[in-house]
Amino acid sequence: MKRVIVGLSGGVDSSVTAYLLKEQGYEVIGLFMKNWHDDSVTISDECPWLDDSNDALLVAEKLGIPFQTVDLSEQYKERIVDYMFHEYEKGRTPNPDVLCNREIKFDVFMKIAMSLGADYVATGHYCRKDTIVVDDIPVHRLLAGKDPNKDQSYFLCQLSQEQLSKTLFPIGELLKSEVREIAKNQDLITADKKDSQGLCFIGKVRLPEFLQQKLQPKEGNIVEIASDDQVFVKSESNTISDKTQLEILAEKFSYHPDQGKIVGKHQGAHYYTKGQRKGLAVGGTPEPLFVIETDVTTNTIYTGQGKNHPGLYRFALIVTNDEVHWVRKDLTLQEGETMQVMARIRYRQPLEKATLYQTSSGLYVVFENAQSAISEGQFVAWYRDDELIGSGVIS
Repeated sequence: MKRVIVGLSGGVDSSVTAYLLKEQGYEVIGLFMKNWHDDSVTISDECPWLDDSNDALLVAEKLGIPFQTVDLSEQYKERIVDYMFHEYEKGRTPNPDVLCNREIKFDVFMKIAMSLGADYVATGHYCRKDTIVVDDIPVHRLLAGKDPNKDQSYFLCQLSQEQLSKTLFPIGELLKSEVREIAKNQDLITADKKDSQGLCFIGKVRLPEFLQQKLQPKEGNIVEIASDDQVFVKSESNTISDKTQLEILAEKFSYHPDQGKIVGKHQGAHYYTKGQRKGLAVGGTPEPLFVIETDVTTNTIYTGQGKNHPGLYRFALIVTNDEVHWVRKDLTLQEGETMQVMARIRYRQPLEKATLYQTSSGLYVVFENAQSAISEGQFVAWYRDDELIGSGVIS
């Protein structure tokens, strides 16, 4: 009998995952990951991980499977939290959920599972996996979940063939409503539990307050850039004839503090991200202000009026070669090659038509339509049909 270790998080998705695997005849063990216990930064007196681990325990008891808790908070702090602070300090916008999957669930956690004699690790992600054979070698494909509103393949965009070979995603074929239905029918305590919000595993943390623990406030100017500023007179077309054009399309707009008008003050450029609208506390403009760029060097936030401000949009981005990750190694582009794909630059964004260009300096992703708020540090993931084939950190 094959042994599967399920990451039981205390939510409905992982509960149903464990139930389905047991039904399929696997030997199932539930493992709860405790990834955080610095209670000074969670909001209010709720202690989410305690409630969650209790719920996970009750589900395991109900299903009659062994259960234990592993404390990964040290690795979590080192690999996720410290990394996030570091990225925000540089003025980038990291994605902790993608990292948490790559570094914690499918690395640290997977190694623990394997040391317990597991054949597989299973999670409650809404995505699917299948295996095909290419040149006599088995190749694992990461596919979008069946529920279009819940597809979580994006969060797994950094997984490797090795990790996929040992992973099961039992609820990927189901809709969220079906998952809740199964939980109700099985009388699982998590059936009506709300989906968790907030950082992967840290619980209800307010990001600015969380960051302020480490990054000192530093007053700076909020500058508004007019939408007809000269800086936006850049190539409007996204047809590519040479590498220089790729570079121009992928280049960020650059602003300097005297370029626009000062419309307010802020407490630190590293607390803001591109595309952000809330938290600026500047009123009196005909249209709301959006952050179009942050500069941690001069501690300036550049803003523009309205969500159609040209400072928010770019056709292209670049991923440096060391940050390019192919889930499907057999599809890796060589220098000078291109590929038509569908891509997204954030979770829940509809897939957009794009072309990949592999050059000596990196992989360019050129979209058919200009994209809003392309943010360095975030992940771009590219697909063919419903298969996620690769990803990279936006540079």
